[in-house]
Amino acid sequence: MFSGIVAAVGRIIASTPRNDGTPTVRLSIDAGRLELGDVSLGDSIACNGVCLTVVDKGEHSFCVDVSPETLSCTVGLSAPGPVNLEKALRLADRLGGHLVAGHVDSVGEVLRFDALGDNRLLEIRAPAALAKYIARKGSITVNGVSLTTNAVDGACFSINLIPHTLAATTLGGLQPGARVNLEIDLIARYVERMLNPDASQER
Repeated sequence: MFSGIVAAVGRIIASTPRNDGTPTVRLSIDAGRLELGDVSLGDSIACNGVCLTVVDKGEHSFCVDVSPETLSCTVGLSAPGPVNLEKALRLADRLGGHLVAGHVDSVGEVLRFDALGDNRLLEIRAPAALAKYIARKGSITVNGVSLTTNAVDGACFSINLIPHTLAATTLGGLQPGARVNLEIDLIARYVERMLNPDASQER
């Protein structure tokens, strides 16, 4: 589990196919300012909101394996570039954002990224199937960042990004047309399941 409070911006420095006959790729990631001293092999790190397992590490970098399934339903993991990083929560950690599983529900599209003084108005269109889970003043995760929605119109929602978020995450580099990883609030997912226990669920 994660909180959606990004600890550091790292960078994918290499993406190479595994040599074991599977279509899995291995990412080598420069951890940036993320402290890796307490990270062990097998630990989880969220990369752009995707929970991935550390399979190798150095002093300032680590490696993860990414399956074709994960690559097919996320963005930002298939090529070198910046990524938001967060280590898994410990039970004693403060929950500064909201409970985040690191399981991306779908990919959304940025519609607007407008200046509002030092802030930015971010508007995103989510897939129609996610619309019922997105509520005004509710929580949503965008590329691993815990955010609060300001307004919701169907499957479109807007967020106000403050200067700290713009500086401490990759969100400051967004532009209209960009695609982003979305994870809905866990509570909404379980409430729907309890209300509709016989309904089938798909990704």
